[in-house]
Amino acid sequence: MELKNQNILFFSRSTQHGGTENVVLQLCEIFHPLVNKIVVLSADGFSSEKLKPFGIKHYSIPDIASKAPSTIISVAKTLKEIVKKEQITVIHTHHRMAAFYVGITGLYRKCKFINTSHNTFFNSRALTRYAYKKASLIACGEMVKKNLYDVFGLSDVTVIHNAVKPFTDGIVIDQELLNDRESGKYLIGNIGRLSEQKGFEYYVRAIHAVVEKHPEAQFYIIGSGEDEEKLKVLSAGLPVKFLGYRTDIQNLMSQLDLVVLSSLWEGLPLTPIEAFSVGKTIVATGVDGTLEIVQDGENGLIVQPRDEKQLAEKINWLIEHPEEKRVMENKAIETFDTEFSFDILAQSYADYYRSL
Repeated sequence: MELKNQNILFFSRSTQHGGTENVVLQLCEIFHPLVNKIVVLSADGFSSEKLKPFGIKHYSIPDIASKAPSTIISVAKTLKEIVKKEQITVIHTHHRMAAFYVGITGLYRKCKFINTSHNTFFNSRALTRYAYKKASLIACGEMVKKNLYDVFGLSDVTVIHNAVKPFTDGIVIDQELLNDRESGKYLIGNIGRLSEQKGFEYYVRAIHAVVEKHPEAQFYIIGSGEDEEKLKVLSAGLPVKFLGYRTDIQNLMSQLDLVVLSSLWEGLPLTPIEAFSVGKTIVATGVDGTLEIVQDGENGLIVQPRDEKQLAEKINWLIEHPEEKRVMENKAIETFDTEFSFDILAQSYADYYRSL
């Protein structure tokens, strides 16, 4: 397709903070200078403000995860109206329910229809196959592609890895982190939405065994979400601080000693890529796409999900082996530069669109 003539609709569940929403924002930045128009359709969220510098219009709809008949009718109607009003030529969905709506409205007959899958799934097989069968399919990693084939029987899938921009803004000192470092603390952070998927419960449970050996360890939870109060109760009396939702993740990571990813499942997570971009190694659970980024003993350490004991052991090992940790950090930067840079992502998506 000729990019300059296209009007793209990016259709996601939400513009709220999260990996998928970050990718949508990246795609807006990539395609803004290349196409005629971009429109975003999703539920309300914090990141819609980031669309304004590009002059990109955001339309709000109810949460598409809801299966209520009234929601389905409302979203389908709104989608058709926007496609007509904005003269959309390409619909690019980022959630299987978004793809479902393209299917039930028949809009795949009028527009190029692309879907990027950001996670692995094992439920709702009939719905997922229906949602994706008319789409040109992209997976954010090899494990997501394998999941689409093994579970849903979808074989024509292109892999385009997630990526982040290099951190070039310069460090803006976080006073709380600085105070802790100056008091002799070793700074360990876990970043993500506070939900079941991210496994923060096991991160908190690992703290006991770390501080027994290393009382200087200070832990941080960076993010917000539905499990926040539960995690605060679980972490009572432990050296863990909740920093809330932050937009300066790479800046914060650059001031930590160590990053942890305790997820129970992932597509291709941004957290290890962000950590690698600022020269930090990671202790991560060996799930799905994480294993495409983190090579155990090379650029990070891998542990089993839901295993707080092993997680604590690996954190302790890195605290106790600074030279080996430094080698892993150098390898982490190399991995980022060669495999997960923003330039590679931008070129891959532009080439994919042009091929349709």
